[in-house]
Amino acid sequence: MGLDHISRAAGARSSVRTLRTGWIALATFLALIALSALLVAVFSRSTRIADELAREDERVLVARYIDQLGSSIVAAQKVQLTWDDAMRNAVLADNEAWANHFLGDFVWNNLETDAMFLVKPDGTLVHGWAQGRPSGSAGYHEVRWHVEDLIARAKRNEPLGGRIAGTKQLTDVAWPVAASGQPLNRWAATPVLRHGRPAFLSVVSIVPDNDYSLLRREPNYVATLRYLDGSILNRMGADLVLRDLGFVPDAAHIGGKNAVPLTTAFGDRIGWVTWTAKVPGPKIVERTAPVLAAFILFFLGVVAGGAIIVRRMRLTANELKASEAQAQHNALHDAMTGLPNRVYYMQRLRAQLSGLIKGQGEGNLFVAYIDIDGFKLVNDTLGHHVGDELVRQVAHRLRAGLPRDAFIARFGGDEFVLLHASDDGARAADQLGARIIRLMRQPFVISGNTLEVSVSCGISWGPEQSEDPGELLRRADIALYRAKQRGRGRYRRFTPDMDASVKLRREMEMELRLAISRGELSIAYQPVVDTGTGVIGGFEALLRWNHPERGEIRPDLFVPIAEQGGLMIPLGTWVLRHVFTECRNWPACDISVNLSPLQIMAGDFLPTLAGLLEETGMDPQRLVFEVTEGVMLDRSAHVIGVLRELNRMGIRIALDDFGIGYSSLSYLRSFQFDRIKIDRSFVQNIERDRDAHSILCAITTLGKTLRMKVVAEGVETEVQRLLVQAAGCELVQGYLFWRAMPAADARALLDGDATEEALLRRAS
Repeated sequence: MGLDHISRAAGARSSVRTLRTGWIALATFLALIALSALLVAVFSRSTRIADELAREDERVLVARYIDQLGSSIVAAQKVQLTWDDAMRNAVLADNEAWANHFLGDFVWNNLETDAMFLVKPDGTLVHGWAQGRPSGSAGYHEVRWHVEDLIARAKRNEPLGGRIAGTKQLTDVAWPVAASGQPLNRWAATPVLRHGRPAFLSVVSIVPDNDYSLLRREPNYVATLRYLDGSILNRMGADLVLRDLGFVPDAAHIGGKNAVPLTTAFGDRIGWVTWTAKVPGPKIVERTAPVLAAFILFFLGVVAGGAIIVRRMRLTANELKASEAQAQHNALHDAMTGLPNRVYYMQRLRAQLSGLIKGQGEGNLFVAYIDIDGFKLVNDTLGHHVGDELVRQVAHRLRAGLPRDAFIARFGGDEFVLLHASDDGARAADQLGARIIRLMRQPFVISGNTLEVSVSCGISWGPEQSEDPGELLRRADIALYRAKQRGRGRYRRFTPDMDASVKLRREMEMELRLAISRGELSIAYQPVVDTGTGVIGGFEALLRWNHPERGEIRPDLFVPIAEQGGLMIPLGTWVLRHVFTECRNWPACDISVNLSPLQIMAGDFLPTLAGLLEETGMDPQRLVFEVTEGVMLDRSAHVIGVLRELNRMGIRIALDDFGIGYSSLSYLRSFQFDRIKIDRSFVQNIERDRDAHSILCAITTLGKTLRMKVVAEGVETEVQRLLVQAAGCELVQGYLFWRAMPAADARALLDGDATEEALLRRAS
């Protein structure tokens, strides 16, 4: 009995242990199943979220593409309809033959419009065309109410072809005009549904481009209709790499496709643009299914791996946040000193000044413009590395010695600008200026050199002196100039008697006359580099004025003074003679020289030029004369004749600063230029501004179509070089390659024996 009892007790204990182990195993198994199911559910949801994010990105791309398409259609129409002949023949007179050719046929060939209507300001039809051929009133009644609504919208000046500066009173209406007096295009546009097909309908007013007096009454409008399906959708699909791009009139036909609504300017939905979405979910599931199966079998390993992945994701997210923060910081700060840059400073100035104007604070906001005295001498004698370190130490001393609430920025070179709020006026300006000057009394020790450097400072304040941020900065700059005039190492606060716009111009004009007669001017040469080979193909001759007292004076300051003071003709002649003399014996390369419009308009320009060529022995085949778009504003026979005579002499012509002035395709039709020079403003923003890059590509394509070389100015980084090269620019110039240099250094580059100083100048 005892042994049997012991045996039964042992069996019971074994059964209990087996049962307990079974429950643990079952619980573990159920936990594994539950966890696996949870992970599968989470994974499935994640793939759905990824799919939806991908679809949302596609919707944003398609919506932006449609918006940009509409903008490009309207922009092209405005170029075509800003035309004196159109005012004469399609507004002031009903020249049907002219309209059939230059509006119906010409616009259709250039813009591929499906239908076009010339209408009066009240929407009454004048003429109609379908695919470039006269169509009478056919089809107009279907879109007339849209056209009338768009004309009414255009008359409210909501979208406008430029910044309105005023109005011109016509016989029946007040018309908006730009600062130059040129009438602005009134326009409006909207997607519409016609015959079950989506289309883009726009109305643009006809305005003159030269003879503004032609605009006497409210002009006629041109309404164009272009279908958005067919080839346009195919091109959109190719550009955005989307499949099965199409249009459906209602949401019931969308099915499982991705779609964006197409809505009129008046809020009516006319249909949907649909396409087959590229969702990453199925591929993610397909490629990660083995991982999920392995997780079920190796739970602990997957948990450990998951922990590692989560940790890595967090690290990556933190790195991305840090990178984004660094990029934002770099965009608003100076790389050398770490101080805010001009963009950040102007944002802060506008915000704080606006707050004071709105009564959100009391007192004034002080703007102090600070400049290091003799900075160029430091660079020239001790080297740019010493100059850079001096800038950094000055920045450090300003940050350490000025109030903590003072906002200090570096505008470039040796220029610093301070922003400081105070309850006082002139007295606070004096205290601030004296404090800045005192900070620089202690010498700077850089690379074993003890530098006793002073600064000059100009101070203005608002809103007491001005409520305009730009005007405050200008007045501070004027006060800085006055401080330097008084001997440097001092400050000046702006006072009303500093009438810089008159007095400074008079002084500069007198000094420029003396500089021309004394030979104080010089020419620097900046290499023009082939983007493909990196070979120097030529140089641009740049005028320099190193004033004995004021230092280096920028050409954009003294050239306008020369033009207004009647000095441009002798100054231009001096430049040509100097360049021809210096460059006549250089190895074969192009020499580019800027011409002023006043030189071209001078009656004796061509004889003077011929005499200079004969006097110096310069080969005209090597010359490239650069003219600005302002020259082409006067489309007289004289200007065209001068340019053609220059071509006949063997001199090539380049259109300079293309894209920022009065750019018009009509200029390129008036004269066959050899080159188009793209303004540096497009290149400087090309890394961040997608529109700037698009404009650059468009200008390059235009130049190639017209058999013109395209030159990009202001290339300062390798990224900019790659982008302009990818856009198709054949020639570039900028600090990335070389700064402008004296003639001797330029000749040394051509001879292949450039001095170490010249190479260092390039690197800096």
